[in-house]
Amino acid sequence: MKLSRSKIDLFVECPRCFYLDIKMNIKRPPGFPFSLNNAVDHLLKKEFDIHRAKGTQHPIQTGIDAIPAQHPLIDQWRNSLGGGVSYYDAAHDCTLYGGIDDLWVSSEGIYHVVDYKATAKDVAVSELPDWANGYRRQMEIYQWLLRKNGLNVSNTAYFVYCTGDKKWSDFNNTLHFETHLIPYLGDDSWVDGTISRLFEILSKETIPEHNPNCPHCNFVKKQIQN
Repeated sequence: MKLSRSKIDLFVECPRCFYLDIKMNIKRPPGFPFSLNNAVDHLLKKEFDIHRAKGTQHPIQTGIDAIPAQHPLIDQWRNSLGGGVSYYDAAHDCTLYGGIDDLWVSSEGIYHVVDYKATAKDVAVSELPDWANGYRRQMEIYQWLLRKNGLNVSNTAYFVYCTGDKKWSDFNNTLHFETHLIPYLGDDSWVDGTISRLFEILSKETIPEHNPNCPHCNFVKKQIQN
């Protein structure tokens, strides 16, 4: 069995939706693809790879002890479709995995998980929004996976947050961004316990109860009542 980082997060959001997805193949409706965000991710990776090859700092890393990591598995770890960062959990006979955006390393050989985010707001995002708990869990699962692979991973992760600037007077085939480096102090202590609870629920034959905090569960319940 294989479980992606996003499936673990689905369980945290709603055990019922997770159970229906994994055990009964009844999935939530898919979201819209973020094609522009993916393009920003792709270009950022190319930009940081220039400095990775040279062993130099990217300008956004000025003031911190980090450069893009030249790890032999970096390309695999950044490709979730190719396996990403994976860990085989023998106790549950399951491979857990997720694809990181980037990995930086300090002069002391300590690694930092990095994630790219792109959005468009009237004011540039310079700190992690209160609603972004999914982003926080994402970082912590990546930290957990990399530690399971034997890396010395710092609790400090970084978001490279790019905000599309809408104040320009014309488009001229160019979208301008204001980019901020946002540090995040992660804590992956919740991951092991969550995975144990996840498999405990999967082992049962009864579907978890309706989750009143889940909009998907509420929508289905409403349709049934109608």
